[in-house]
Amino acid sequence: MKEKKRIPAGGEPMVWQSPFAALKNVELLSTPAARSTVDQTDSIPAAPRKNRGRVDIIRSTGRRGGKTVTVVTGFVGIGQDEKERLAKEMQKACGAGGTVKDGRIEIQGDQREAVARILTNAGFRPVSAGG
Repeated sequence: MKEKKRIPAGGEPMVWQSPFAALKNVELLSTPAARSTVDQTDSIPAAPRKNRGRVDIIRSTGRRGGKTVTVVTGFVGIGQDEKERLAKEMQKACGAGGTVKDGRIEIQGDQREAVARILTNAGFRPVSAGG
């Protein structure tokens, strides 16, 4: 039979060895302080992500009294503030009003070409859907 390790119960202190004790002598290769001393002019700025996913551009007139609205849906992985920033950029380029509702961007009028250009520049893959 295999002998079990027993915990001393006679009042003598148990010797504990940390499994991480060997790591205290290891030097780290890259620390934040070392990275901040590197000259920042040598670093190349990160390029914006070119494939941020597919978004649908839809021309809609339903429930709007016959008015045409361009709706952009299908955003994945971006927050409300970035959607609002994109909506502002679209409104300026189109010269029209718009809003962000329920995770969608709505721009007044049939502005599909201008909206597609802005989304392509932002790294999305716009797809025209619907009529």
